[in-house]
Amino acid sequence: QVQLVESGGGLVQPGGSLTLSCAASGSMFSIYDMGWYRQAPGKQRELVAGITRGGTTNYADSVKGRFTISRDNAKNTVYLQMNSLKPEDTAVYLCNAILQLVPSSPRYDYWGQGTQVTVSS
Repeated sequence: QVQLVESGGGLVQPGGSLTLSCAASGSMFSIYDMGWYRQAPGKQRELVAGITRGGTTNYADSVKGRFTISRDNAKNTVYLQMNSLKPEDTAVYLCNAILQLVPSSPRYDYWGQGTQVTVSS
């Protein structure tokens, strides 16, 4: 059974930094796109950053220049380095991965359980 496990959330002061990690475990053939989403109370889930298997990245306008997404394909892990954090970055951050479990099978969306990031003084 495939699992995505996030770590690295917490409480940080405005202007501070955090790094989130998400590791995929279990039996799988290949991981394609990976990404980070966030959901604040009363708001819709939004894409924060995405990265293809080849390393092409995309970011929400609100985090460009402050957040950096990266991945280690050998470790099936995606990272989100968050700098210059603002109170409006407070949310549950969720890891997403598009996986293929066996060759020629469909690709499926998998989600982590989420990790809380709170930016407050």
